[in-house]
Amino acid sequence: MSKDLNAHLLIIIATLLVGGSFIVSQNLSGIIDPISITLLRFVIASLVLAPLVLFKKEFRIKIIPTFKRAMIISFFYSVFFIGLFTSLEYTTALNTGTIFTLVPLLTAFLSIIVFKQKIPFKQYLVYFIGILGTCIVVFKGNLELFLSLSLNKGDILFLFSISSMALYSICAKYFYKKDDKLIVLVFMTLVGGCIWMFLALVFLNIPLQWEKIDSKQFLYLGYLSIAATLITSYLYQKGTVILGPKKVMAYTYLNPASIALLLVLFGSSIINLWMSLGILISSFSTLILLKGK
Repeated sequence: MSKDLNAHLLIIIATLLVGGSFIVSQNLSGIIDPISITLLRFVIASLVLAPLVLFKKEFRIKIIPTFKRAMIISFFYSVFFIGLFTSLEYTTALNTGTIFTLVPLLTAFLSIIVFKQKIPFKQYLVYFIGILGTCIVVFKGNLELFLSLSLNKGDILFLFSISSMALYSICAKYFYKKDDKLIVLVFMTLVGGCIWMFLALVFLNIPLQWEKIDSKQFLYLGYLSIAATLITSYLYQKGTVILGPKKVMAYTYLNPASIALLLVLFGSSIINLWMSLGILISSFSTLILLKGK
């Protein structure tokens, strides 16, 4: 299997895990402060990965050289998750799923600035077609539901959050060095997330309140910490280094489709004809973007 094909498979797995995180995050929103719950998920993920890094000398010696760059990457990663949880207190998963479709286009704009990449006009058309396809999936082909969409406080907040996700993807590529150990960079990104969240808690005087999380909610948190944070951090970092941020973020158009498919698998939803059409459009747009140089 070629290196590029392997990277694409990793990002597909990450896309499915992220799709599940949107469903799970809705069940955890509003229980405790989003900064506190984000800190907890980073702590859990860091503790799980720590033995693999700390018990091996070739990984330990990379911790200090990686620290500064990881702090920058983790800052944008942390801001996105805080914004996601906070916005879900004022808006719905439907709205956030719709707004999230802007990430590939936003990443492309930032790539022009950071990597001096040129984007042809036809590629912009593909981005907008991708947005159209994902909106069809999100709104299940219901035009009235789409027209009734209006931006609220949570939606505006999430617009700023997706800017951080785009910057996270850009930084993951920009700050990576050839002699880096990927597992160390991921670990230090998670540790950096812990530091940023702790500083935010102290600065804003926010209580932890972790005792409010019951056993069922802790299972949800376990999924977010291990699957949607630790594993996806590694998969996205590895995929971004090989494919670049624009191609990795192109998979964002498949997020609503992955959410819809997961809901079907767990028997809580069905996919209608319009949603199937939207999935096909989103998939087509993603394939076109992936074929580009």
